[in-house]
Amino acid sequence: MKHFFGKGWAICMTLIFTISMASAQSKLVELKGSVLASESEKPLESAILSVKGTNISTVTNADGQFSLKIDASTNADKILVSHPGYKNKELPVNNFQQDNLTIYLNENLTELSQVFLTNYTDAESLVREVLKKKKENNLNQSVLMTAFYREAIKRRRKNVSLTEAVVELEKKPYSSSKRDEVHLQIARKKTNYKRLDTLAFKLQGGPFTTLYIDIMKYPEYIFTYETLGDYEFTFAPPSSIDNRPVYVVNFKQKEGITALRYTGTLYIDAESVALASANYRLNLENKSAIRNAFVKKKPRDVIVYPTETAYKVKYRQKNNKWYYTYGSVELTFKVNKKRKLFNQVYSVSSEMAVTDWEIEETAKLNKKGKDKLRPSVILADRISGFSDPNFWGEYNLIEPEKSIETAIEKIKRQIKREERRKS
Repeated sequence: MKHFFGKGWAICMTLIFTISMASAQSKLVELKGSVLASESEKPLESAILSVKGTNISTVTNADGQFSLKIDASTNADKILVSHPGYKNKELPVNNFQQDNLTIYLNENLTELSQVFLTNYTDAESLVREVLKKKKENNLNQSVLMTAFYREAIKRRRKNVSLTEAVVELEKKPYSSSKRDEVHLQIARKKTNYKRLDTLAFKLQGGPFTTLYIDIMKYPEYIFTYETLGDYEFTFAPPSSIDNRPVYVVNFKQKEGITALRYTGTLYIDAESVALASANYRLNLENKSAIRNAFVKKKPRDVIVYPTETAYKVKYRQKNNKWYYTYGSVELTFKVNKKRKLFNQVYSVSSEMAVTDWEIEETAKLNKKGKDKLRPSVILADRISGFSDPNFWGEYNLIEPEKSIETAIEKIKRQIKREERRKS
């Protein structure tokens, strides 16, 4: 197997929106806001906001913030907001014209019907059925997707590097063995090499890292029919996603298995038996094996090993077919260098959100001037420079975290000082 890096009570979450108009030339309406849990006021990450009747969507970041850009020509009238375990809410676009619009989403207390409960009494057999039915449940056509990708590196809590890009995905059918292709549309980066402490080590990364956690397209990166026996699967209380009941299946590596394996949770749509979402992490006990899996290049006098991993993938359904819509990877590494008293801790986080897509037969990919990326690419090696907030134009993106926003503001001030110095 390959590797890559009970009953509750009513809970509400609050959405706070503001609206602003993009430039008159682009004719875009930009919806911005935050998703918060009303009781705790904590941000809710990875809530999905989509334009009803289209494939346009975005997700909230770690701070619960989002930005959704809509072309005025789409005549969009409703925004759908969803989050696992909560009832969906449809919001008229006209309502966004008022400031500080607050919407409450109530927790969706799910009880699977007796029919669904008796269909699968063994969790492993349910997971095998999910893999078996992927040709039936998942997209069987090539589609052209627009996605936003972000990769950030921190040394402890301080930002070291930020790379962002809009990419075009040629997503191959789930029934095909052909690999997806990634074309770079537009990108920017900023790296503080002083905070890297002149340490030159490279980690496996880039857009393909978040793409390969598409379990239904690349099951070999987590488990296959042959390796399912290495795991113990158990049912957890059912939940809901997008107002649809889901089975919740926990899995963990069996005792006595020494190969690299994972622990996590699968959310399986009860009606279609399709994978709707998954959260999991790598078992890190075998340190020598995981070092080889993650570290691509390093000096001889340096020891690098991961201490934490977290993976998240989400799918959406349209016309009875499920497709990849979001993936995130979070890794933490310790770096020990000879003749240095203290080690350094670096964290790498990357996420990709599909913001629009269409069937490839009806779309034309203009490959002229576009950079087709290799699976081994480290995106930060391919681009340079940073730009202003209007850099992204009409593209939907994941709102930066507050800490990243602060870093960007510092970068902008540095650019202005440099411009004044040159003038």
